[in-house]
Amino acid sequence: MSDTDSFIEEVTEEVRRDRLFLLFKRYGWIAAALIVVIVAGASFNEYRKAQERAAAELLGDDIIAALAANDAQGRAEALSGIQAQSPGGSAMLQFLTAATQAESGETGNAVDELAEIARSGDLPEIYRQIATFKALTLQSETLPVADRRLQFEALAQPGAPLRLLAQEQLALIDIAEGDTKAAIDRLQAILEDAETTTDLQQRASQVIVALGGTPQLLPRSQG
Repeated sequence: MSDTDSFIEEVTEEVRRDRLFLLFKRYGWIAAALIVVIVAGASFNEYRKAQERAAAELLGDDIIAALAANDAQGRAEALSGIQAQSPGGSAMLQFLTAATQAESGETGNAVDELAEIARSGDLPEIYRQIATFKALTLQSETLPVADRRLQFEALAQPGAPLRLLAQEQLALIDIAEGDTKAAIDRLQAILEDAETTTDLQQRASQVIVALGGTPQLLPRSQG
């Protein structure tokens, strides 16, 4: 390589370094900002998780303290004073409050709590269906039979999470109305459903026998 070529190569390299330096000087802040954003995002995510964990632990402690009250009314009052930081936490509090209110004879207040859960669009469908189901069972003596039947039929639709329990309640309504055959047919359908739990199977069988029928149990697969 001649001295001229060597000189040109050195100058070219120097110019390249100068350009890189100018580019970094001009745009290097973007990389720095990205690093800051990434680090800040990770830190915030960890902070958020820690906050959520602390809030859940505080909610649990408050609930335990409230449930330690000696009487149902005291437990209901203590639970109603707790503040939750999430829709799920609020729903859990309302379920517990409704249970203690029902226990202390405040059925109307319990139904109101459950109805509020059932109307909440922020909650998963299973929460709302459980609230509706429980509210209906609490109103077995006060809500007209036609209304209860209509709402239980909605809960008993194929694929609904509480459909078998709703079918059981519909069978009880059939019995109350004197339609023994309809009740037995409905209970037998429960026995034949692959998703029927052991407890529900036993209850359905016992009611069928009490009604003078013979339960037809299907063999259960093992494993």
